[in-house]
Amino acid sequence: MTESLLSLEAKETPARVAEQIEENEHTIAKLGSHLKIMQPRFIYMVGRGSSDHASGFAKYLFETETGVPVVGAAPSVTSIYQKNMRLEKSLVLVVSQSGRSPDIIQQAKMAREAGAFVVAIVNDENSPLADIIDVILPLKAGEQKAIGATKTFLTTLSALLQLAATWSQNKALKKSIHQLPEFLTQAINSPALLTPEDFANTKNCAILGRGFGYSVARETAMKLTGLCGIHAESFSTAEFLHGGVGLAEHKLKIFNTLIKDESYQSHMAQIKQFEQNHIPISHVQQSLKNIPPRLQPLTFLQRFYLDLAPIALARGIDINNPPGLQKITRTV
Repeated sequence: MTESLLSLEAKETPARVAEQIEENEHTIAKLGSHLKIMQPRFIYMVGRGSSDHASGFAKYLFETETGVPVVGAAPSVTSIYQKNMRLEKSLVLVVSQSGRSPDIIQQAKMAREAGAFVVAIVNDENSPLADIIDVILPLKAGEQKAIGATKTFLTTLSALLQLAATWSQNKALKKSIHQLPEFLTQAINSPALLTPEDFANTKNCAILGRGFGYSVARETAMKLTGLCGIHAESFSTAEFLHGGVGLAEHKLKIFNTLIKDESYQSHMAQIKQFEQNHIPISHVQQSLKNIPPRLQPLTFLQRFYLDLAPIALARGIDINNPPGLQKITRTV
């Protein structure tokens, strides 16, 4: 059987990340120095789809590493409601693989005019977005042909890690990032996290995560929904008890995405409470050992992306042409 475009592109990720780390080193160092002097009041994240999931990752990353508050943009406030934000002395991070969605471009223009320092993390260095911001951090992911971001999403998380580590002067994190390509290669060669059998007779499921793991849960749910035709909803474990848990009585299948960082103990305490209440939980845990906590979301998703094609095929879906989706999504 011919390997899917999505799987082939996912397997490029270790080499793409290695190139990114090398080629962006000077830009990252200069940007980190600027941010230490600038001392932004807050970080304003702009993105949609997988890029918005990267924003969720960035919130936990920059708040734990720098102590600077991170807020997510609602692009429609500018593009539809025609309102501007007060963004003086803020850092605006625009995350967009294509750099071509009209609402994202409009947000970047608004932010620059509002006095923000605007950085774009973008794959297409010749996109319109690149012309209207202060600094571009190229993903170096190469052309995306698959419908569904894999290498572009992981290189986005890698770029965020590099920036946070340099800005905060976290030497241990900087050192571990240089090992990331090897860790990603290990993930590619590791056993599947999810198989078609895990979704037999499944129409609806919940994907749980906590902290950095919640951004993993969001990305996992979106890919299962869009590429495999499975209705999947992501929940923070801390929030699931406030309403989502009631769906368990309706034969909702629940998956627990495991990231072993500072949130692990409280996350698992909540999971055990669900299980004590006779709510079945399927645990999804990578087999790799000794992966630094901040890199675990990337190695988890690296393996998960390779699991998608068999799941889609078992459900009668051509993952190269999933119904209703397109490679570049332009919203207003």
